Amino acid sequence: MSTNVVSKKKKYPLGFYFCATTFSFERAAYYSSKYLIYMFLTASIITGGLGIDKGQAAIMQANLVAFTYLSPIIGGYISDRWIGARYTIPVGMFLMAAGYYCGSIAESTSMVIAMIVLVSIGTAFFKGNVSAVNGQLFDNQEDLDSAFSVQYSFVNIGSFIGTTAVGFLYMKTFAKNGVLGFSQCFLLAAILCIIGGIWFIIGWRFLGNAGKRPFKEGVVAEKVEIKEKTPLTKTDKKRIGAIVLVSFFSVVFWVFWYLTYLAVYDYGAEFVNLLVGGFEVPLAWFDSLNALVCIILGPVLAGVWAKLAKRPQGDMSIFRKLGLGLIFLGLSFLMLVGAELTRGAGKASIMWIVMFGILLSIGEMLFSPLGNSFVSKYGPKQILSVLMGVWIVATFIAAQGYGYIYSFTLNFDFIKVYTIIPIITFVTAIVLFVYDKKLSSLVEEDEAVEATN
Repeated sequence: MSTNVVSKKKKYPLGFYFCATTFSFERAAYYSSKYLIYMFLTASIITGGLGIDKGQAAIMQANLVAFTYLSPIIGGYISDRWIGARYTIPVGMFLMAAGYYCGSIAESTSMVIAMIVLVSIGTAFFKGNVSAVNGQLFDNQEDLDSAFSVQYSFVNIGSFIGTTAVGFLYMKTFAKNGVLGFSQCFLLAAILCIIGGIWFIIGWRFLGNAGKRPFKEGVVAEKVEIKEKTPLTKTDKKRIGAIVLVSFFSVVFWVFWYLTYLAVYDYGAEFVNLLVGGFEVPLAWFDSLNALVCIILGPVLAGVWAKLAKRPQGDMSIFRKLGLGLIFLGLSFLMLVGAELTRGAGKASIMWIVMFGILLSIGEMLFSPLGNSFVSKYGPKQILSVLMGVWIVATFIAAQGYGYIYSFTLNFDFIKVYTIIPIITFVTAIVLFVYDKKLSSLVEEDEAVEATN
């Protein structure tokens, strides 16, 4: 039975927008709290913080990031086998709300740990499942690259809000008598999650049958008799292999993407002129630039992928798109090389950092949302959410590896480091282009086989 699907005019179903805007609520809460947790832990007690060691605070913040990337594997397994994802998604939002509420009343690190645990569990039920449900709203698989590019814009709307407004809110709006507004901001994050959960429940009626039953049963009516367990076919196994392979390239991409913080916060603070018309641009706005570019590019790239899909030869393969993402990532680091070569004994122009951020964001948009699309297209329904989690956990691995690479790069000259990184990304991209047909055959040839059955 068909769900709400894209029309011939390429309008997305209303359920798609409920899923995407729910993601905006969650990301606004997450990115604000990701920033706040470190500031809250290290701020002095007299200013409303806990006044703990910066090293311990960094570890706790890293735990929040790491486990919110790792936990979707577990939540995905539950949605694949036992509970329809449309029901786990609001549960996840309400659990995250409870976590952020713990942060709002925290007077010790134990309450912050409780927040991290609840947010991680809530993320397990939410992240990955939203994309999986959204993928089921489309009968035409060629529409998914465009759809997930648009969804990524909604994700970054939340990110943009979280990285721009909250810094001002806790420092100014909610601050009183020298006490910073940490508590109110964490409470605001909780409220955003509650609103998002309720909003998604309101949107259930626009989802058709998507997410009603565990993903292993496919898109079925809630009263349809549960089918017997279907074993994975050879086709399924090859497609799983392709997804794992794409996830490996994701690790490569995100390891270097995380190194951008070394560039912006270390290099930018010391060697870039941040004054524009007498106003010193906060380095934290680099995150906002990234989110803003992603918001703008979402619908633009959606149109590009839709147009390419109409060609006689079809759309560009996922492997070529990922290769382009790696190329833009490499180009972004060359902007830092340019900044270093032109600054002389003074400071480089801020435009080098702006161009760095724009190219980096283009690379991200060519990479991140298309992974969700790829998994939705080719992931066997029996383990769909788990495979969504595999794509997400690749980012977790990269985040963990980044710290070691960061320490390693400090032993070398800046120019050497930021010249070698583009070389690695370009070589990886070349491999993807050269072996594109062979890699694509993991899914394309199997589709032909399935069509004859």
